[in-house]
Amino acid sequence: MDFRGIIKGLHHVTATVNGAQEDYDFYTRLLGMRLVKETVNFDNERVYHFYYANKTGSPSTVFTTFPYKGQGVRPGVAGYGQVFETAFSVPEGAFSFWRERLKKHGLDISEETRFGQKYLLFKDPSGLRLSILKDETDRREPVWATEKIAPEYAIRGIHHVTLAVDDVDEVIDFLEPFGYNRVHNDKSRILMKAIGNGHNNGHSNGHADSQPKPTMAGKSLVILRADGMPRGVNGLGTVHHVAHRVASLEDSLRIKTWLEEEHGIRVTDVRDRKYFQSIYFRIPGGILFEVATEGPGFLVDESVEELGGSLKLPDWQEKWRSRIEENLPSYKK
Repeated sequence: MDFRGIIKGLHHVTATVNGAQEDYDFYTRLLGMRLVKETVNFDNERVYHFYYANKTGSPSTVFTTFPYKGQGVRPGVAGYGQVFETAFSVPEGAFSFWRERLKKHGLDISEETRFGQKYLLFKDPSGLRLSILKDETDRREPVWATEKIAPEYAIRGIHHVTLAVDDVDEVIDFLEPFGYNRVHNDKSRILMKAIGNGHNNGHSNGHADSQPKPTMAGKSLVILRADGMPRGVNGLGTVHHVAHRVASLEDSLRIKTWLEEEHGIRVTDVRDRKYFQSIYFRIPGGILFEVATEGPGFLVDESVEELGGSLKLPDWQEKWRSRIEENLPSYKK
């Protein structure tokens, strides 16, 4: 069984971070993303779950965090068996803007060339490894233009994530039938792309030469050979999991059957996350994957204008709202 064409690319990335205020300030004020949903970790109601994304929370633009400050969670260890880095894409001409903006705000940045492209490397306040690269083929709308970040410079969304692994062949042998094709090798890195139908905001008049150039943005994984790295340990400043998007729950259930019957991989039951439905499992090498449906989306309980404006809870937690709100840390928007 082969799922190339069913996996449509990335849905979101979820990380374990430190304080709610510093997290909110970094992703909304510095990076210019929109808080599209303020809710709680459904498995720990004392912890927020922040969803940062574009205007409506489109899959592949979503970066989510669990701020665990004060909950006794230790700092994590970045290493193999984890999502090692999350890369965001910006338009042509925006690279120098972000270099200067990050420097102005006191971030320690470096530059590196990978696959023939320049990257800005930096970390968020919790130590998460992030990067920015330009991609002129990324036709997604700006995540959320602000007074300080004009639309022509704004981040478009997650471009790809880097998976640090100790057995590259084992992981690629899994990822290819799962839905990602190998595209390019670059020293210790291998670039892979989902071949399912992903976003395409370009327009065409039907002529072959007017077809938009294919994009890697929001549809890619990079496999990093983890030579000399320690084994990763989940905790503050590490990515908890990466989610891949599918069109429907039926697609997720087909993948679940394949994982269990063909690979002997333990898969969770379907989890209702209110804004999408999910299954979770660990791939060879130990990285936690999620497969999430594209719908129903973040507009099920707020209008476009209201997104992220107030704490939203699933129906089964509403009866405990007062207690939940009392136990959450305060922060300013």
